[in-house]
Amino acid sequence: MNDIFDIIRDNWMLLLVGQYPHGPLGGLAITLLLSVLGLLLAFPVSLLLALGRVSPLRVFRVPATVIVYLARGVPLVMFIFWVYFFVPILIGRTVSGFTTMLITLVIYEAAYLAEVIRAGIEGLPRGQIEASRALGMSYLQTMFKVVLPQALYNMLPAMISQFVSNIKETSLGYVISVNELTFAANQINSMLLTKPFPVFILLALMYFVLCFMLTRMARVLEKRIAAKRAANPVNSAAQAAPPVAA
Repeated sequence: MNDIFDIIRDNWMLLLVGQYPHGPLGGLAITLLLSVLGLLLAFPVSLLLALGRVSPLRVFRVPATVIVYLARGVPLVMFIFWVYFFVPILIGRTVSGFTTMLITLVIYEAAYLAEVIRAGIEGLPRGQIEASRALGMSYLQTMFKVVLPQALYNMLPAMISQFVSNIKETSLGYVISVNELTFAANQINSMLLTKPFPVFILLALMYFVLCFMLTRMARVLEKRIAAKRAANPVNSAAQAAPPVAA
């Protein structure tokens, strides 16, 4: 235990921000930055994929289904290598490890988030869609004004859980030398040489504490949503969408 405290005392800056401000940003800061940016950029892509998955038109449904199944059926580390070698060929110049990992996370997370959103859409009562169409709303108006506001709200806990997974997945950036938390821990291990066990125990504890806090947040949010549903069992589409003139 003393070894872990000594490592924290001597290397806490490296674990938190890497060599910044005297060098590149790294450590936990890059892990969180990758996770947040990956989720934010993946969200609009996942929204399009989810809408494609539930679309009645095959021209949208089939490509979206293929993309989702391909991304979910291939290991993330393989996607990292694909992006690492393919993107420079595609654009004609090299890209940084950070950019490579970010592109990979956007593609990979979009597929998983798309299924979360699709589940939220399909979990709503079918009568809401039928009522909206009966009021004269188009398919897109029904989706964006009635269905999606409710589906996204209901799926907030699942999205936070996906963010937790995203944080853990950033550790694979180590294989292409992204200066994230796992890479920083390995740098410390290379300097100390004789203390790999306490170094990686500390790394595991940092991931655990961060992910545990976010998981608890998701549980609290899930309970609040469940309580709100129990207090108001009748879902009102009129609150999610403005009235449509007859």
